[in-house]
Amino acid sequence: MEEEITRLLESNNYDIRISGDARWLDQKCTMDVISIVADCILEYLGEDKEKKFKVKDIWFNQYTIDNVQSIFRKPNPQKKAKNEYDKWFSQPMKLFGYTKILIETKEGRENVYQLSNENVLRYIAQRENNAHKFLCYYIEKVLEDSNLKEDFEEFFSKQDKNAYKKLKETFAEFTIDNTEVNGKLECNRIFTKVVNPLAFEKNKKGTKGGRLSKHIITRDMLMYNRPNWRDNRKPKNMTRAEFEVEMKQKLAVLSEYRIQKAKNQLRSYNEVYRDGQSEIKENNNYQKGAINMHHIFPKSDFKSISDYVENLIALTPNQHYILAHPNGNTQYIDRNFQHVCLINKVNSIKENLLKEDTNKIYSFQCMIKVLNIGLNTNEFDEVQDMDFDRVIEIINAKY
Repeated sequence: MEEEITRLLESNNYDIRISGDARWLDQKCTMDVISIVADCILEYLGEDKEKKFKVKDIWFNQYTIDNVQSIFRKPNPQKKAKNEYDKWFSQPMKLFGYTKILIETKEGRENVYQLSNENVLRYIAQRENNAHKFLCYYIEKVLEDSNLKEDFEEFFSKQDKNAYKKLKETFAEFTIDNTEVNGKLECNRIFTKVVNPLAFEKNKKGTKGGRLSKHIITRDMLMYNRPNWRDNRKPKNMTRAEFEVEMKQKLAVLSEYRIQKAKNQLRSYNEVYRDGQSEIKENNNYQKGAINMHHIFPKSDFKSISDYVENLIALTPNQHYILAHPNGNTQYIDRNFQHVCLINKVNSIKENLLKEDTNKIYSFQCMIKVLNIGLNTNEFDEVQDMDFDRVIEIINAKY
């Protein structure tokens, strides 16, 4: 997938001095926001990938209302003013238009969009880490095209206050000279979204509170929807116990959304590329009607990998409720069938990653993480990239 992203970016010139556009990256363009907006776009389009749409079409779609409202605690867009949602959707969609993932045109004063690169949009929608990787590739390309890359490399090399001050001033002057932005405050807001994803990727310091961060940038600092993003202080009218319950509910909603998104992605992929067949052979044949997306390692016991598509397998109802969960007891996993599922899942992942002309929904590294956590080992860390035979050897030894 990285090759396809590279091809997309290399085929376009993102020089800000030519585009004059300061909105190539904006405040709401965090990994979690662009991932869910990408997901909402794909959900809205459904089977009609040629359909044109506006920002309002996406935010008024019921799928968007259900998920964005619950996850990000946004008010219902049907009951609140436009500005509650406008930037939250328009900024990521402008980014997708700028990168040519979407084609952006005008109808009067409104932007109209059409899907141009489905594979990259699906990659971004699949997981927040994918969205982060895309942002880093994109930011690096814009900086290179705009002749700003060396300035950022100098900062990441020196990592001191003088280098930080120099980079921040250089970025502000460049933005003011070449775009419609004319104030340093706005430049600094954009600067944060540029420097911190790269800092996290490079394990370096970035910016925090308008200054050089004291420590390296961590993943949570890049998120719009941090676990305590709007709850640094407990409301005075709420007890500590009530506050903790509310926080846990928010995290539970986000977790369930991620799990359902992973299930939807596997179900869609299985229907399109595998004709809805089970990933498990029976009597030397694959059975159709694989409508159950089963957790190989139960979500109740392995929450950290519950939203990984590598931990899901498409089964028929009989396979799910008779073989995976004997007697339909979903609290119990048959260990022998779990072994069968793992071997077949590895083969499914191998086929997906090695086969050309297919939507890549898996990651070898994520598969390794799932196996390490699910089987309580670190042995898979020693496996060479794409060595599926060795992966299967270790799995067999565990059973």
